[in-house]
Amino acid sequence: MLEMTRDTFEELVAEALDRIPPELTRVMDNVAVFVEDEPPADDPDLLGLYEGTPLTERGEWYAGVLPDRISIYMGPTLRHCETRDDVVHEVAVTVVHEIAHHFGIDDERLHELGWG
Repeated sequence: MLEMTRDTFEELVAEALDRIPPELTRVMDNVAVFVEDEPPADDPDLLGLYEGTPLTERGEWYAGVLPDRISIYMGPTLRHCETRDDVVHEVAVTVVHEIAHHFGIDDERLHELGWG
């Protein structure tokens, strides 16, 4: 397994978020991004997870709710990658993938777009 400090991994996630075009980040709403060590036990290979209500499904009822949550998992990412460059790439893809879910884009469409 590739070794990397948590601080370095968090910096890579922050850099991936910084590369999201401003026209998209401006319309992201009520979402927080977290780095977690490991995913839920039932899916140990999961690299990222979006939990919340996509923008496309929010209606007038959507008020006073906790932020959506995007989790990026360090453990499986490092186990999946062989080099630091691999980690940089995988983190960027995972961040884009989970943000796409925030915008209501499902896995099938992401695969069609090459982000699966």
